[in-house]
Amino acid sequence: MPSRHNKTYRFDWHAGCRFSLLIDGQRFFPVMLDAIEQAKTFVLLELYLVESGHVTRRFIDALVAARQRDVTVYLLLDDYGSQGLALLDRERLLAQGVQLRFYNPLNYRQFYRSLRRDHRKLLLIDNRIAFTGGAGLSDAFEPPFNPEGAWHEVMLQIEGPVVTDWMRQFCTTWQSSSGNSPELPASQEQYFTPGQPGRVVLSAGLSRQEIKRAFITRMRNAGQRIWLTTPYFIPARKVRRVLTQRARAGVDTRLLLPGPISDHPWVSHAARGFYHRLLRNGVRIFEYQPRFVHAKIGLCDNWCTIGSSNLDRWNQRWNLDANQEVDATDFSSDVAQLFETDFAQSIEITLSHWRKRSTMQRLREWLAARLVMLIELVIRGYRK
Repeated sequence: MPSRHNKTYRFDWHAGCRFSLLIDGQRFFPVMLDAIEQAKTFVLLELYLVESGHVTRRFIDALVAARQRDVTVYLLLDDYGSQGLALLDRERLLAQGVQLRFYNPLNYRQFYRSLRRDHRKLLLIDNRIAFTGGAGLSDAFEPPFNPEGAWHEVMLQIEGPVVTDWMRQFCTTWQSSSGNSPELPASQEQYFTPGQPGRVVLSAGLSRQEIKRAFITRMRNAGQRIWLTTPYFIPARKVRRVLTQRARAGVDTRLLLPGPISDHPWVSHAARGFYHRLLRNGVRIFEYQPRFVHAKIGLCDNWCTIGSSNLDRWNQRWNLDANQEVDATDFSSDVAQLFETDFAQSIEITLSHWRKRSTMQRLREWLAARLVMLIELVIRGYRK
């Protein structure tokens, strides 16, 4: 059943799908590698963050082995996000016949154009199974010598007719980046009975805002809960307004955000500048303590969105992102259990506690917020 184009969303909802949560690198990387080892016709891989190391070497080995079985491999990497991929690894992939392309090569003479990045994360095999979420190929997600320090991340395993939409998304981005369409064999769509409904939603800078639009719509209609986790909480004014409105209306509204561990501490400081108004209006805020939380999940009643989008202003203005929506009670129960586990490992920030924070902390928040504003002003001025 092919998806039809409509004005608001590129892809439609599909019934008959199956979705599975894979929590943390020691769980999802082996499953993804096994899927590559089972590939018979093609492998599509689209990523933002790729850094040479233990994890990336295992994936390169799997892709090379697939090529030796005569499996077609297309690898689309963001040029900025893959700066850490060593030349020897690039040469090995090309030597084995992997179709390797880099999205929007950096050109500092065209600064404004270079801000547009491919932030999507996708592994797709034989139009049979796909994976999306927030992970890249980096030892940060599964450090070989420090497993307790791995970033807390979630990937989603996807089966059913929505896999075809993920394939179409990849082919469109590949063609815009390389000028050629991938040559992929036709394959049969799979349906599951009973199945779970799902839809692929996309963002492409200011020209396409499906992820934000869908999330705001679901928040406005939520009657029981709105739970959101994101590593970089610099939300648009409209998102903040809906969060506070629903919290005041009695909806259980919670944010799960990074605590003391972050790869960009200044972003966390800037995010804390939004805490006071949110807390004052009844939004509950939890800061995750054990590790850096890098997952990107939104849960509104029984609807869930998982993917690459941080729902921050930078993502929405510049990046290509893609999320998987799921609207199913059984799946939302799994997501809610993940949230409950993470809330239990977090410190809840209360309004009374927040008002007592130190002068130094307030100064860090003020400076970080001004830095965010300065970056946005510089970029807007450059564009003019």
